[in-house]
Amino acid sequence: MADHKNYPRRKFIKKTTLLAGATIAGFNIIGKAGPANDNIVGHGNFRYRVNKAWGNLDPAKTPVLDCHEMVNDSKGRLLMITDEVKNNIIIYDRSGKLLDTWGTRYPGGHGLTLSAEGGEDFLFITDCGYFLGKDNKWQSQSGSVFKTTADGRLVFALGHPATIGIYKKDEPFKPTETAVAPNGDFYVADGYGSDYIIQYDHNGRYIRHFGGHHNSNPDHNLNNAHGVAVDLRDPSSPKLICTSRNDNAFKFFTLDGRYLETVKLPGAYVCRPVLDGENIYAGVCWSNFRDTGKMDGGKSGFVTILDKNNKVVSNPGGTQPEYKNGVLQPMFADGNIFYHGHDVCVDADKNVYICQWNAEKTYPVKLERI
Repeated sequence: MADHKNYPRRKFIKKTTLLAGATIAGFNIIGKAGPANDNIVGHGNFRYRVNKAWGNLDPAKTPVLDCHEMVNDSKGRLLMITDEVKNNIIIYDRSGKLLDTWGTRYPGGHGLTLSAEGGEDFLFITDCGYFLGKDNKWQSQSGSVFKTTADGRLVFALGHPATIGIYKKDEPFKPTETAVAPNGDFYVADGYGSDYIIQYDHNGRYIRHFGGHHNSNPDHNLNNAHGVAVDLRDPSSPKLICTSRNDNAFKFFTLDGRYLETVKLPGAYVCRPVLDGENIYAGVCWSNFRDTGKMDGGKSGFVTILDKNNKVVSNPGGTQPEYKNGVLQPMFADGNIFYHGHDVCVDADKNVYICQWNAEKTYPVKLERI
């Protein structure tokens, strides 16, 4: 389940139970993708045709629960992680054809990050600790971080931060994401746990941690640190982008954890920041009700795209971004195109692939750039 630290658990379970009765052989009657449609979404120079059929597979053979994250590897393949332990990693080509699957050990499979090292691809996998039990109910345990080869061989697994003395007994560890710096250091975002960003060297040795909830300067705090990414758009000044999802914001830090600035994204509960060229892309898991301004836990996700100046330029599936006196106005879902945008992946032709959480076991959606 779990995407979701502040989603009402009882409502989610009730909704999921009801929807399960409307599913036939894995293809949901309500809102299930059919043939590619002609819906056009987005704004300005970032407009797309929605293709909901792109990644559909046989759910009897290759099922998904939540499609959490996706990356491009050096071979041009698209690797996706799901919390379905029959096939945690699903590998597509760009046409949507299934190439391979592997992985049965990540019941809370959530984060997937690619690291290129010496001409070889490696993966950092986060298991966030939420999993579907044998009783078909969502359960919770401590999470884990794993480094593997591209075909799933384990390189190392990180222990709970309490084992090296950096977490107190009452601080949970439920990691959601990782990011890798050019020197091989990597950062773990404890987005469903204690909201720290933990920095390790390339061998998995602890360096520092920052964020959390108890800083004297509230700008340094993180509130649902769901995602993390290394920003190299200015090579002379590399940065770390950290999601503070419940604040509807990205917070920027130096690579050694010094706070720089906050980019506010009002109304958008953003997930992982994804860098492509000069732009930041992010799935929006949900937005707010327009009349009350409170979080809409329903089908209210979209995608948001920021330019090199961190200004929102397009919201595929959402309202057109509007600035008044330099201030971004609240953003909302528009048209119910998506359920809950959890991650995006951008290919060489600038098409965008959307992984969704709590989306009735649907496969990724492709946005074809027009």
